[in-house]
Amino acid sequence: MVELNDRELIFVFTGPDGSGRKTVADSVGTTFGMPKVLSYATRTPRPGEVNGQDYHFITPELYDLMEDGGEFIESVTLQNNRYGLRGIDIEQSFQKEGCIYLVLNPEGAELLKEMYGDHVVRIFIYADRKTVESREREQGINEEIIADHLDNYEIAMAYQSSCEHVFENYDLAHTVFDITNTLEDYLQRDLVERD
Repeated sequence: MVELNDRELIFVFTGPDGSGRKTVADSVGTTFGMPKVLSYATRTPRPGEVNGQDYHFITPELYDLMEDGGEFIESVTLQNNRYGLRGIDIEQSFQKEGCIYLVLNPEGAELLKEMYGDHVVRIFIYADRKTVESREREQGINEEIIADHLDNYEIAMAYQSSCEHVFENYDLAHTVFDITNTLEDYLQRDLVERD
């Protein structure tokens, strides 16, 4: 297990694809001014995704070089695309801030929990199957990818019992508000609510 100091926390947003976990995570991260640690991906950006904001989109050749160099602490293949997370990116983010956040699939969330123990707080975001399917169609995601996400929906949903916190995501503002209030306890910040 990697040693962190008491104030260093990793908030991992996870849940089924299409649940809105990335949008929720980015809103919460912005609220607290937390840096986001990005994964590396060998696929092309989907509609609305931006290189350096959602993922580091790289070539399979560069991915191979990084993997051969032992740079990834996590590396998975999903739908013939590879995704990796570098330990050095996490370490460098902690040099800037005491708390960071990531958006990961359940496998990645579990790996970080094993590595960093109680310093990892897993936040499970979900919506029902029909809502997930509808959201992904509205985003213009390829039907084959949507079908794959729906095939894995139940597997992803099963991970919620392992997470420290679980939130339904049907109303973005409400979900972000609830999560922000929950994270206040971890961050021990005394923010005053104003009308």
